[in-house]
Amino acid sequence: MAPRFQFTIDSTDGRARTGAIAMRRGTIRTPAFMPVGTAATVKAMKPADVRAGGADIILGNTYHLMLRPGAERVARLGGLHDFMGWDRPVLTDSGGYQVMSLADLTTRSEEGVSFKSHLDGSRHMLSPERSIEIQRLLGSSVTMAFDELVPTTATRDVQAAAMERSMRWARRSRDAFFAAEDHAQANAIFGIQQGALDEGLRKASADALTDIGFDGYAVGGLAVGEGQEAMFGVLDYAPGQLPADRPRYLMGVGKPDDIVGAVERGIDMFDCVLPTRSGRTGQAFTRTGPINIRNARFAEDQGPLDPACGCPVCAGWSRAYLHHLVRAGEILGAMLMTEHNLCFYQALMADLRAAIAEQRLTAFASGFRAQYLGSKGE
Repeated sequence: MAPRFQFTIDSTDGRARTGAIAMRRGTIRTPAFMPVGTAATVKAMKPADVRAGGADIILGNTYHLMLRPGAERVARLGGLHDFMGWDRPVLTDSGGYQVMSLADLTTRSEEGVSFKSHLDGSRHMLSPERSIEIQRLLGSSVTMAFDELVPTTATRDVQAAAMERSMRWARRSRDAFFAAEDHAQANAIFGIQQGALDEGLRKASADALTDIGFDGYAVGGLAVGEGQEAMFGVLDYAPGQLPADRPRYLMGVGKPDDIVGAVERGIDMFDCVLPTRSGRTGQAFTRTGPINIRNARFAEDQGPLDPACGCPVCAGWSRAYLHHLVRAGEILGAMLMTEHNLCFYQALMADLRAAIAEQRLTAFASGFRAQYLGSKGE
């Protein structure tokens, strides 16, 4: 039988690592990119096509699924995997991000967060215990501890208080996770490091999480508007504060060049809505930078989205056809653009894994940035 959770580092190159996470629902190759399936769907994609593009794991969201269709309903219908037709690992975000992004609808206390649904105005309470219960009902392969996220622009006192509360909530999350023995014996739980842009707060958070003990660790509180330079400044030290023998997950990142820089700094896992959201709005990622397929210059362009891409979209349809679909608002346009973008991201991850294994990451990263950032885009 496959292990509950086992992380193996196969090769390193500088601070970067490549390896694998073995779980009962499948193996996750690292560095890994997780397509976002917030509401039990990767938008505009069928699960088989997400898998065919190279994804080993996808992400779901506790907050959104608890509101619609409801975690108890998903459990009655066989759990999230059966419900959405995805038989490989699923990581569920604990809902902490929505605590910040929907702050006007929430009231925070030591117990948890009381909030008003953005859908119908109904009142709910999300505590560490309830967050873990929802993730258990969903059947999450990787459960995230419940945390409190505050903007990086908040005062240090506010950041410190939120980090310390997050560490108390992390312990409660872990206790609740292991109290459900059947679920805990087959799945994993990650803690989330907080501390905004402050190295001292990050170190205190990492020490507290390590003392509690988790299967993996996320670097949270970034990709919330601080900019790449500030994010990389934190990643220059934050991954090294976390246990080296556990996966490190950078939440909510990001642009292709963000991912390359974060891998160089020791990050193993990523998620972001960018490839799917951009696909639905007509932006395609290519090795020479992003392009806006709505641009008039593509109206009679018979070439593929990206000549260097081997995905089914680039093999089967022209820029001109995709331009037409997107400009006409056809559903197929969103589907094909999204499929290409997800394939692009997974191909980038495969290239990063190969470069680390072959000890040529610096050359690969430099070449990628020169080509990708050298273009002004469209």
